[in-house]
Amino acid sequence: MSSGKEGESASRINGIKSTLRIISDFPKPGMLFSDITPLLLDPKAFKDTIDFFVERYKNENISVVAGIESRGFIFGPSIALAIGAKFVPLRKPNKLLGEVISENYDLEYGSDCLEMHVGAVTSGDRALVVDDLIATGGTVCAAMNLLERAGAEVVECACVIEVPVLKGRERLESRGKPLYTLVDIV
Repeated sequence: MSSGKEGESASRINGIKSTLRIISDFPKPGMLFSDITPLLLDPKAFKDTIDFFVERYKNENISVVAGIESRGFIFGPSIALAIGAKFVPLRKPNKLLGEVISENYDLEYGSDCLEMHVGAVTSGDRALVVDDLIATGGTVCAAMNLLERAGAEVVECACVIEVPVLKGRERLESRGKPLYTLVDIV
């Protein structure tokens, strides 16, 4: 039998999961896209999502929350503000002005690149990587590479959704990095 707090957490997680929408054949035929838009339209589910992350990281001495473009920008700034950390956007190419460092990576349907401002992260920073979803782990690994090249210690990666069949968690674990997610999509 679960305690009241565990039951409340399960209820909140179920509320979050119930708002997610799966769209078939997007962005390519045969693929499934997890749409978080309905989650954002539900103030309670959105708040619960942020609260789960804040509860987990508020005492972990995180100095940087790095959000992956674009949906990591939705969750990352709120988490950063609540835990007293700076927010660092990790963007697609040619979106940041000024000097940047870049990291190319492969996706399940192609390749891409992330960029970060030079100087946004410094040696000794403790970083949390945030995105909406982890699939194969390619994007999250690219984010970790950028942060580590700048001297930060990546403490953990946090995503709202995990697609376990695509083995992103295993990819992170092989690098010794923990992953925290709220819901699984099968």
